[in-house]
Amino acid sequence: MRTADWDIKKLAILRALRDRGTVTATAQALLMTPSAVSQQLTNLAKQLGVPLLEAHGRRVRLTDAAHLVLRHAEAVFAQLERADAELAAYLQGESGEVRVGAFSTAVPALVVPAVRALRTAHPGITVRVREAEAAEAYELLSAGDVDLALSLAAHAPTARDPKFTRVPLLADPLDVALPAGHPLAGRARLRLAELAGEHWIFGGSGPWSEITTAACEAAGFVPEQAHSAAGWTAILAMVEAGMGVALVPRMAAAGRDGVVMRELGEDRPVRHVVAAVRRGAEEAPAVSRVLDALREASADR
Repeated sequence: MRTADWDIKKLAILRALRDRGTVTATAQALLMTPSAVSQQLTNLAKQLGVPLLEAHGRRVRLTDAAHLVLRHAEAVFAQLERADAELAAYLQGESGEVRVGAFSTAVPALVVPAVRALRTAHPGITVRVREAEAAEAYELLSAGDVDLALSLAAHAPTARDPKFTRVPLLADPLDVALPAGHPLAGRARLRLAELAGEHWIFGGSGPWSEITTAACEAAGFVPEQAHSAAGWTAILAMVEAGMGVALVPRMAAAGRDGVVMRELGEDRPVRHVVAAVRRGAEEAPAVSRVLDALREASADR
């Protein structure tokens, strides 16, 4: 086997199969046919001289040799990202376009302030924003459809994932939203356990349902879900109408006359917000400037 046998395009297909799990899903993600994916991986196995796939029921799975190949390939992919970053620096200097995928509340709270600051400090950098929740943002980042992803740490790949570099941004505290006429609305600070008997409003599934349930269970009770909603406008409207209480991240809180936001005490839950780029891409000047602007926007909150 020669170094020339390490075909980057075929290695990228192998990595996509590892991440997507099936040949069909890999083909859809890469805009290829399943037969083309299989053929490319068969050719790669012949080039490398090792079996890369083995039958597993009606599907295939990666062999130990394939995982070994990918461990080394990750370093190659990261180095190529660095090469792209250096080339961009050479060609563009302080200009360039950075595509950002961010979850809904991060857009007005972090991305918009960062873009405003960049317009003044680095007007040659263009930021294009795409709203996407955590799982989708990392799929877009892995596929190369965005350059930077913002998500919650609990729903992001681990710091050990060799494909990404994670950058912690802030710990966003969760406050409780109460109707203005609620008996506890006059208190400056509450304990979450004091709300065990309340009707709760949160999403039926997904990250926010998990965050609310986990926070309440850590405080010693299971929240009674009276209403389900995914958007903060709907949740706060129901709180204002006296239909229940809700945990609301401070980044998402919007002033409503009929809603009182109260801090929680020692059991106050937080959600951790992180940014991520493909490993090596953080050295690109434009991406680095956007990360710096996001850090500054986070520090100002």
